[in-house]
Amino acid sequence: MKLTFEVLSDEGNRVARQFGIVFTLPEELRPIYAGFGIDIPITNGDDTFELPIPATYVIDRDRKIRMAFVDADYTHRVDPEIVLSALKEVRVRDQSDP
Repeated sequence: MKLTFEVLSDEGNRVARQFGIVFTLPEELRPIYAGFGIDIPITNGDDTFELPIPATYVIDRDRKIRMAFVDADYTHRVDPEIVLSALKEVRVRDQSDP
């Protein structure tokens, strides 16, 4: 996609676990996911049935979180304009630092 910044792919939910946004899919829902052809352990790259809560973060070079959006309802997503605005603010800060 020719992005000029890094995007995290979190196999095994290691980073999501550090952010406290991981939950284990209940036993009764596992057959439903399987019925849709979704193999959670294969997707995770391990033997867990863990899923991350959808989240979007903008983190600057100093590892400070400049924007965060977390919502357990996967149908709610942050407006892309908010993310772009946060990215622009980070870029301006980076350019003004000596």
